[in-house]
Amino acid sequence: MIKNSFILIVLIFSFISCKFSKDESNISKNEVIKLDNLDKINNERLLLLQQKCYACHSVTATSHDHIIAPPMVAIKRRYLVFYKNKEEFVNAMTKWALDPKLENALMRGAVKQFNVMPKQPFNKDEIVKIAEYMYDNELEKPAWFEDHFNEEHPEGMGNGKGKGRKLKTN
Repeated sequence: MIKNSFILIVLIFSFISCKFSKDESNISKNEVIKLDNLDKINNERLLLLQQKCYACHSVTATSHDHIIAPPMVAIKRRYLVFYKNKEEFVNAMTKWALDPKLENALMRGAVKQFNVMPKQPFNKDEIVKIAEYMYDNELEKPAWFEDHFNEEHPEGMGNGKGKGRKLKTN
């Protein structure tokens, strides 16, 4: 009787594990297809970010003193303070990139240091893709970024040394 019960239990577990393995493999195939498409979309968006933004917003600069614009990771952090959901974030980033103006600047300290970003001949669809990539993904950081960020924002973002200072208007 014990032997028969043991065999029955083993058969039930075998059947259940085969069923789950089969279901998992089907799900995995579907997920792989979705991930492949997502990877292609992300790769396209990352490439646009690298081509359109990194010339000025460098991640390879050796220090804060060797950049001409804030790193994209700093921009993302700042925009996330004001725009919590993806749609608002993407719309705000797109609006700024297509028509940067002093009165619309969120990064007062960066504008004080670097001036307002010059207007560029950007394609709106590409900027939307870049902003979507920024929102959805962790961005590269220059090696010096965290130390600099913490030094400039000792009391949290928006409460650092740049608050309340007069901005350049060139």
